[in-house]
Amino acid sequence: MDTLDPAARSERMRRVRGKNTRPEMVVRRLAHRLGYRFRLHRRDLPGSPDLVFPGRRAVIFVHGCFWHQHDCSRGARRPSNNAAYWHPKLARNVERDREARQRLESEGWRVLVLWECEMRNSEQLSRRLTGFLDP
Repeated sequence: MDTLDPAARSERMRRVRGKNTRPEMVVRRLAHRLGYRFRLHRRDLPGSPDLVFPGRRAVIFVHGCFWHQHDCSRGARRPSNNAAYWHPKLARNVERDREARQRLESEGWRVLVLWECEMRNSEQLSRRLTGFLDP
């Protein structure tokens, strides 16, 4: 059971970032090392993709497994405290991701979603990036 008082919980949640996360930085460093140049967090595009490759009409989202409900073990965890709040919130994240992807694809963008759990194997991640960016 969570023993944090509301102020401590609020402080912990305030530290959860949406940009420049550790998994995102892994992808950015690798893409740059591979010679790809990109823009970050273009707010004029649906979903504000993490990496945007305008000349290639390609975008990459780097999702946290828990926050975006990946089907891995980390993403399968569901909060037991305050479930009435958390379950709809996480479901909204998934729905918002789906809508952003559909809008981007309908506007002619190619979309790649990379998951936090995929950051462990840099060789495989490198192959996915080059396969996506050099079709």
